[in-house]
Amino acid sequence: MNLLNKPELLDQLAAAHALGTLRGAARRRFEALAREQAPVRAAALVWQSRVASMNELQAPQKPAPEVWTRIENLVRAEQAQQVMATARQEPLPSLGGWLRSLTFWRAASAAGALATLLVVVHGISLRSELGAQVDALQARLQATPEVRYVAVLNDDKASAAMLVTFDPRNGRLNLQRVGSFKEAEDKSLQLWALPPGATPRSLGVLGPQRVLQLTAGEADVREVPVLAISLEPLGGVSGERGPTGPVLFKGPLIQSML
Repeated sequence: MNLLNKPELLDQLAAAHALGTLRGAARRRFEALAREQAPVRAAALVWQSRVASMNELQAPQKPAPEVWTRIENLVRAEQAQQVMATARQEPLPSLGGWLRSLTFWRAASAAGALATLLVVVHGISLRSELGAQVDALQARLQATPEVRYVAVLNDDKASAAMLVTFDPRNGRLNLQRVGSFKEAEDKSLQLWALPPGATPRSLGVLGPQRVLQLTAGEADVREVPVLAISLEPLGGVSGERGPTGPVLFKGPLIQSML
């Protein structure tokens, strides 16, 4: 397949590859073409960088204190193992007599019992730390955005202008501008759902930021095949009759298989 003569298809495949919605044999064919053709590889890298910038939506996370405690415990355990290994390699001193040998073995038995006790205590502590880490990871997982729907909105020249993802877990539409379009100061962009056989439904008015969020429920996007963005007066329109200005960007809304 010569994608160089089909720039619109190349852009769509590169976007789907970066988003993870290009799967199976189609994904393998695209990756093979990317290895052989530099323009295909460049398109894939461009879309990977665009999707990677979605991380700007996430606040940095600091490791939980339990993580450092576990690392310290592991380091101490490793140091204790090294000390024991060194002691085993050193020759036993000449004890010179049955009584001294008995004293030595009693001391060794006491040391073994103490080591066993320390292992048990460490195991209980480690189990508690692991439980706390599991709880922390579950909390972070709940806070991590879930991408269930994806749309790449293109202009009339089939160039990508806006990346839209829907996070049902947090009830948010995440939008990222990937084109160079900039509306005038007295105009606003407005996002619309285009349900089949029904009036377009407003999903919100966009601000000037390159990355922004809109509140939405899954019912707002479920069974909506297409999203569109129109140019409206500053602050947008009520949305009862649909867009009043020109539709600048449009694209299919697909359910992510990630």
